[in-house]
Amino acid sequence: MEKLIVSSSPHLHTATNTRRIMADVIIALIPAMIASVILFGWRALCLLVISVLTCVLCEYICRKVMKRDNTVGDLSAVVTGVLLAMNVPSSLNPLMLMFGDIVAIVVVKQMFGGIGQNFVNPALMARIILMNSFPGPMASWPKPMAADAATSATPLGLLKEGGHYNSNYLQLFLGYRGGCLGETCALALLIGFAYLLIRRVITPTIPLCYIGTAMLLSLLMGRDPLMDLLCGGLLLGAIFMATDYTTSPITFKGQIIYAVGCGCLTMIIRRFGSLPEGVSFSIIIMNILTPLIERGTHPRAFGKSKETKKEAARQ
Repeated sequence: MEKLIVSSSPHLHTATNTRRIMADVIIALIPAMIASVILFGWRALCLLVISVLTCVLCEYICRKVMKRDNTVGDLSAVVTGVLLAMNVPSSLNPLMLMFGDIVAIVVVKQMFGGIGQNFVNPALMARIILMNSFPGPMASWPKPMAADAATSATPLGLLKEGGHYNSNYLQLFLGYRGGCLGETCALALLIGFAYLLIRRVITPTIPLCYIGTAMLLSLLMGRDPLMDLLCGGLLLGAIFMATDYTTSPITFKGQIIYAVGCGCLTMIIRRFGSLPEGVSFSIIIMNILTPLIERGTHPRAFGKSKETKKEAARQ
């Protein structure tokens, strides 16, 4: 007689796993990494390498100290390292970036249980901490392809101060402007977006709703929607960070609410806040609200009445 094997779900398995998903994200980020090195030179490459190595080392040591199975092989630490490096200027002191890496991996990720259990995006939270800890270096923007260490204001910074940015849309699309390493070249980011869609790593719901909401509000506020799209970290945030599996809703309705909230907060901060950019803060705020969004958009089980669902929620 054959024995009946009883086990917990999942019962169906596919070839897709965390390592494969993270590898796809890294591949999707390669065009933006190449663009950052072309635009900002060898310092961009150094920051990317330092950030990745620091994140991997921190994760390895953390898991050893906590006596947990080591998760360095799933490549999530590599993704965090790349994303954080892409959210800082090329002139940032590597020691400051390493401090951010430690915060992202040790505090935000591992102290909450590791991958899948962090309540906010580690790279974005580390960027916010860096902005508050080192406001000067985090707001120094070297000119792209400049032979010297000359700096320039970002387009959003100039617009915030009531100035005018003299540049055409093609230059902005190709990344010829001041900004963080990975946010300037829209072309590279869109190539990565297409790859993630083809590989079905993400769906277009969150990025398109996020970007669409931001551009609509930009138009209603009397701003230039294309400038708001091509300047700042809107594309980088919408494609690579707002779509984080752990910190974004899993339901379709929840994803729409989440993305619309990100778009609204981004434009409110850009228009009325003291900072010219609001992508990081908007995504972090919506990350925190994700459990509430999922609770309110959780699908009703087949055959279960609304009354029964409400009673179960009260219990």
